[in-house]
Amino acid sequence: MMSNVSHCRKKNQRPEDQIREIEVLIISAQGLKNVKHLTKMKAYAAVYVEKDVHVGFGHVDEHGETNPTWNEVVKVKFHAKLAENDVLAAVNVDIYAHGHVREKPVGSARVLLCDVLKGGDDSEPVDNPIQCLTVQVWRGSGRPQGLLNLWVPPTGRFLMRRESLSFSVKEEEG
Repeated sequence: MMSNVSHCRKKNQRPEDQIREIEVLIISAQGLKNVKHLTKMKAYAAVYVEKDVHVGFGHVDEHGETNPTWNEVVKVKFHAKLAENDVLAAVNVDIYAHGHVREKPVGSARVLLCDVLKGGDDSEPVDNPIQCLTVQVWRGSGRPQGLLNLWVPPTGRFLMRRESLSFSVKEEEG
């Protein structure tokens, strides 16, 4: 009975209140500023469109330091109408260095939603080509420092499971 009530609420939501979820593949970054001077930098990414609605977090890369590799899909939620109503709405990626005492900001990157969400139907593979983006990472000071590689499918959803896609992952020497 309870699930029917919540289902009805979702159906009756006003369009401006509806939440959309997209998937962002955070691949890697290169040439980041090392903000950890005494210990090894262990970077992770926080991904959001509207920080007050939802922030998705990637895992901490324990080994890459200033060149982290994540190859991780992060789900991000935001108000569905935002992409249509705000041409400056963007997928934001804040990169942090994990610390025992506090998290240190490394830099940020952003990609406009209108540049990556091109529509199309999740059931139509031809409308969802593989498209990797490389964007500038900016320090808090406003200086460019490093690059971020990511992929946002034009429909906002991957058409196949990520495990079935080919990625080159740096193997650890053992």
